[in-house]
Amino acid sequence: MTKAVILMMDSFGVGGAKDAAAFGDEGANTFLHIAENYGGFSVPNLEALGLKEAGKMACGREAPLVSGTAKMTMRGKYGCMEEISAGKDTISGHWEMAGVPVMSDFGHFPPEYPSFPQEMVQRICERAGLPGILGNKAASGTVIIQELGEEHLATGKPIFYTSADSNLQIAAHEEKFGLKRLYDLCEIAFEEVKPYRIARVIARPFAGEKNGSFVRTKNRHDYALNPPAPTLLDFAKRAGLQVTAIGKISDIYAGSGVTRKVAASGLEELWDKTLEEVKAMKGDGIVFTNFVDFDMMWGHRRDVKGYAEGLMYFDSRLPEIEPLLGEGDMAFITADHGCDPTFAGSDHTRECVPVLAFGRQTGAQNVGRRKTYADVAATIAAQLGLAPFGPGTAF
Repeated sequence: MTKAVILMMDSFGVGGAKDAAAFGDEGANTFLHIAENYGGFSVPNLEALGLKEAGKMACGREAPLVSGTAKMTMRGKYGCMEEISAGKDTISGHWEMAGVPVMSDFGHFPPEYPSFPQEMVQRICERAGLPGILGNKAASGTVIIQELGEEHLATGKPIFYTSADSNLQIAAHEEKFGLKRLYDLCEIAFEEVKPYRIARVIARPFAGEKNGSFVRTKNRHDYALNPPAPTLLDFAKRAGLQVTAIGKISDIYAGSGVTRKVAASGLEELWDKTLEEVKAMKGDGIVFTNFVDFDMMWGHRRDVKGYAEGLMYFDSRLPEIEPLLGEGDMAFITADHGCDPTFAGSDHTRECVPVLAFGRQTGAQNVGRRKTYADVAATIAAQLGLAPFGPGTAF
């Protein structure tokens, strides 16, 4: 039995991207700037696995960490990885990590009102039987539901908004608009955004009664394009391996290559489900979890305190996975892009990401600066006995 466990720390970049200036992100460094701006920042288990060295390798500067006692006994391979995909979005980072870089950028809606083409909105409204839409601009999802939630309830008009990512997001009240109705609307919208090369339509259900009290529920659902070529997940599934996707992983890959989908949200539940699934897996396979809060809750909201404390919580749970790894198993800690909470704006930031790989048979080793995120896919393919594919090189 051989397992590969991927712990995707969504948006946890380590700076140093050679093309950062082309994205307006020169100097962005999620890890370093959190460490510099949060007093008492201590992640001893990640540090023991090589995070500090990986960060220095990426940007030439060492993050100031408060020393602590690591409970992890395993040591592993550590390095940083450059992204070769054209964008710095969630889809590009995840697909490249699975061996399929995105070499042409997705389309994007403009942030200013009105963000969405009138003819597209009209078609969606006609097909879905809607009286119109609210929003129609780039916005924080948690902010716009407080701004427009009451008007949504009064008019029945859903809230349409976008972000710096390639997406259309639709928020509606889970009970009064209806969850199934929201999902049906998003399916219609997903068909209508395809001519604009938009990567995702995201259903954002919320609950509450009045502005200031609305909260998003855990029933988010992403409608994403299919990867343009088979990914690591597809090759694993074709070989008869189990592929367990936890959190939003299945949505990111449009379900392709996934044999088991596990819903979860929040760091605690995502960790709990990850440990349950690693323990329960009986054959060869992959357990892949996206820890979205780093990006959604703290990176985009430029919340250094929340991000730092989330990282320390993540670090505190790491020792729990150690006894669940068998002789041939490996766990990988990495990220899909950066989202520096000290940087201007609220967008993702173009950065290198760390790669930490550990297991019972994995000794400490500096694997250097990798030329593509796809090296993770190549390494896992070799570990699981799959044929080599894609641009990555196994480490």
